Amino acid sequence: MKQKTSRLVRNIAIIVILVANIGCDQISKNVIRRNVGFYETIHVVQDYVTITYVENTGAFLSLGSTLPDTAKVIILSVIPLIALLFGIIYILVKKNLTWLSALALSFAIGGGIGNIYDRLMHGSVTDFMHINFGLFQTGIFNMADVSIMTGMFIFLYQSYSRQRPRFAGN
Repeated sequence: MKQKTSRLVRNIAIIVILVANIGCDQISKNVIRRNVGFYETIHVVQDYVTITYVENTGAFLSLGSTLPDTAKVIILSVIPLIALLFGIIYILVKKNLTWLSALALSFAIGGGIGNIYDRLMHGSVTDFMHINFGLFQTGIFNMADVSIMTGMFIFLYQSYSRQRPRFAGN
């Protein structure tokens, strides 16, 4: 009974993390769509951190934006959505997954779903944040991208650390 309860708590925590990542992403994109003009630039911290509203019809750095519409939907939405759904099933049923691995996958999957939702509902992904520290400069990105990168950093940290405790209930 205790194992079933902790498994339920574990799965609820994973779902909350997924929903929080998707929610933060979608709320921030809706705020930008409603309040910032297309290609308008707002300086948040001088020229170092800016908000510029753009719509990306491709993937990372607009890769795939010139594909035919049908290919774009299949390659940038359908196939990744299937992979993300398998990822959700994996983290919910895998018994010996570390807490950090579950956390990393939850962030990455939540971010992926946020961007796919945009592609399917709006035909493009809303991007708006830009960081420029001279030698270090990003492309324009969104909160889903932040979630994906956070998940990857957590996973890399977990992969290279000696910490191997298991998530409760495994």
